[in-house]
Amino acid sequence: MRFELVATCPETGARLGRLYTAHGVVETPAFMPVGTQATVKAMAPEELEALGAQMILSNTYHLYLRPGADLVAAAGGLHRFMHWPRPILTDSGGFQVFSLSQLRRVTDEGVFFRSHLDGSGHFFTPEKAVEVQMLLGSDIAMVFDHCLPYPVAYGEARAAVARTTAWAKRCQAAHRRPDQALFGIVQGATYPDLRRQSAEEITALDFAGYGIGGLSVGEPKPLMYEMLAVTVPLLPAEKPRYLMGVGSPDCLLEAIGLGVDLFDCVLPTRIARNGTVLTRFGKLVVRNAAYARDFRPLEEGCGCYACRHFTRAYIRHLLKAGEILGVRLTTIHNLYFTLNLVAAARRAIAEGRFAAFRREFLQGYGAEKGLEA
Repeated sequence: MRFELVATCPETGARLGRLYTAHGVVETPAFMPVGTQATVKAMAPEELEALGAQMILSNTYHLYLRPGADLVAAAGGLHRFMHWPRPILTDSGGFQVFSLSQLRRVTDEGVFFRSHLDGSGHFFTPEKAVEVQMLLGSDIAMVFDHCLPYPVAYGEARAAVARTTAWAKRCQAAHRRPDQALFGIVQGATYPDLRRQSAEEITALDFAGYGIGGLSVGEPKPLMYEMLAVTVPLLPAEKPRYLMGVGSPDCLLEAIGLGVDLFDCVLPTRIARNGTVLTRFGKLVVRNAAYARDFRPLEEGCGCYACRHFTRAYIRHLLKAGEILGVRLTTIHNLYFTLNLVAAARRAIAEGRFAAFRREFLQGYGAEKGLEA
């Protein structure tokens, strides 16, 4: 993997780049739709490509439990298994281990947890997380880290930083797949000194790129931006920076302005299944009765398939009737909106007008109308 820095915004930290992988080039900043179970919910791979998706994220924890990494490897790897020819990033499973498992025990060696599917016991170590990702064959693999919720006590956060660094070293030693890049992850919760410590320790290991973890876990957005402002300048300029789990429009533009290159989030697809769509003015809950006789598109001027062919009234009818097409249409719109917003940010950086672009969008979007990351 190779990262090329093409341009930077003269007023902000926004960067335009190219990420070269074994399965193609990704223009950054880029948003990765989440394909947790080796599929982006309600979407076929060709539809994702048509929307402008360059890279997707799949989940190590879920694929390890079902169908199993050995099966995916036997199928020819994750790309062939799910018919996705472009780059894939797999997370380490660490976030799911800590968020989904009701029963878990953390040690310096690894984490014992019970499956959310059947209650079976499993032990995940840094070496195991790397082994699973090597079998999956993603283009970018993430180290196994210790992610904490918000808020968390300082002592617990400090211990998690030490454990994350130790586990990163073990992941690096276990990784043996030359066509797969390994990214380190910076932790530190919402403590600036711990963020600095973690960034110093993880960057010293010289990974191919760096994830920023432990944010968008319930903290206020201004605090997340504060932690990004502390962390991002400490990451090598010549390597990609990945903010994990962030995808609301306002957070994307703020983080791009701070110098972040890659993003992923379930938000566009998750809220689509609940009948909510993203627009340049904020969220629109199309399931609401107010739209029962509204014959406008989801968003005026939007070029997505849903907005070109269907009305709010019709899509609301589909959702209320439990028809699959309703969820597909809201998902198409939300992914189109998010991917096009980030593409517009890339154009603005290239043309030296990102600061104005961000300001104009956020003024129209309105902080009170925005969604949580």
